[in-house]
Amino acid sequence: MISVSKLLCDLDAEGDGLRYDDAADSGKPQIVEDRTTKPVVVWNLTKQCNLYCEHCYAAADTETADGELTTEEGKRLLDDLAAYGAPVVLFSGGEPCVRDDLEELVAYASDRGIRPVLSTNGTLLTPDRVADLRDAGLAYAGVSVDGLHERNDDFRGQEGAFDAAIRGIEACLDAGIKTGLRYTITQHNAPDMTDVVELLYEKGVNRFCFYHLDYGGRGADISDADLSREATREAVEELCDLTREYHARGEEVETLLVGNYADAAFLVEYARREYGEAKARAVHDYLRRNGGDPTGERVADVDYQGNVHLTQFWQGYSLGNVRDRPFSAIWEDESNPLLSGLREREEHLSGKCADCRYRDVCRGASRLRATAAHDDPFAPDPKCYLTDAERDAPTTPSTGD
Repeated sequence: MISVSKLLCDLDAEGDGLRYDDAADSGKPQIVEDRTTKPVVVWNLTKQCNLYCEHCYAAADTETADGELTTEEGKRLLDDLAAYGAPVVLFSGGEPCVRDDLEELVAYASDRGIRPVLSTNGTLLTPDRVADLRDAGLAYAGVSVDGLHERNDDFRGQEGAFDAAIRGIEACLDAGIKTGLRYTITQHNAPDMTDVVELLYEKGVNRFCFYHLDYGGRGADISDADLSREATREAVEELCDLTREYHARGEEVETLLVGNYADAAFLVEYARREYGEAKARAVHDYLRRNGGDPTGERVADVDYQGNVHLTQFWQGYSLGNVRDRPFSAIWEDESNPLLSGLREREEHLSGKCADCRYRDVCRGASRLRATAAHDDPFAPDPKCYLTDAERDAPTTPSTGD
C-alpha cells in the first residue's frame, strides 16, 4: 500500500511502522513498532459469496466449494503464523461473513498476537454480527464499494448491494470498529470516485483504499474494462488533489493506493511539481523504505483449500499447501524458482523496467499483470503510465543511508 496522505500531507497512521519504519515519529498507536520481514497474510476463508462481482480475484461463487479448511485446520494455520511472526491476518473470501466460525477465528488470531482485519462486501454486517466481531477482537473492517448505487449494484450483481454495504459500514462505525473503503478503479466507476469519498466521509469513514485492477480470477476476464495508462494517471492525480483538498480544510482523510507501484514514482514527480525538491526527496525516501511491489515478500495468500499464493490476486499459481507443510516452511523455501526470482527481481526485470530510474521504489509493479500480458513474470507491467522522460530523468537522491 502507498499512503498518499502520509507522503503528501504528513498524516500519521497506524501503519507507519509497518510500511515506512516511521513508528517513532507517529502520534498514532502502531500495528508494529518496527518494520517486519514477515508478510501480511490474506486468508481466503471461503470461496462462497452472497454476491457475484465482475472483478472478483478469487472467482467466488454463490455455493460452498469443497475442501475448505476446517476451524481446527484454520487454528493450526494461525498458530503457525503467530510463531512465524506474521503481523496481520486479513480474513477474506469469497465473503468471510458466510462462515459461522469467523468470530472464533478472529478471536483465536487476536489471542495469539496477530492483528485480525476483515475484507468484506459489508452486506452481511448486521449490528449484532458487528458487535460479536468487535468483542472477538476485530481491529479493522475494509468494506468494498465500487461506485454509487447503480454502478455498484451492477458491478456486484445484486440490486440493493450498495445500500446494504452502507448499512454495514454504519454498523461498524457505531460499534467503534475502524472502517475503511476498498474501491477497485475501472472504466465503469472512475467517475464516481470523488462522490463516493464525499458520501462515505459524511458517514464517518476516513480511510479510503483505491485498488488498481489486477488480472486474477474474474479480474482477468474484464481486463478490457481496465483504465488506459492515461486514464490511470488522471485518476491517481485526482486522488492526490482530492487528498490535499481535504487536508487543506483540516479534515484527516487517509488515502491509499494499492496494486500499481508506478504510483510510487508518480508521487515523487507530483511532490516535486507541487512542493519542490525537499518534499520530493522526503517522499522518495519513504517509498524506498516501503520497498516497492510486495509480491512474494511482504504479502502472502492462503486460499480456502490451504494453497499458498504469492499474493491474493495470483491464485492460479500455488507454492504448496498448508495441509502438507506449514505456511512458514512453504514461504521460506526458496527452491521454488519463481519465489526466489521475485525476491531478486531487480536482476531479472526486462524491458523498460530493467533500467528505470524508479526501480528502487517500484520494483516492476505488478508481476501478475506482466505475466498475463507477456507470459513472463519479469516483463514490464502493461499498466506503467510513466513517461519516457520520467523513467530516464535522474531521480531525487534518497536521504536514507
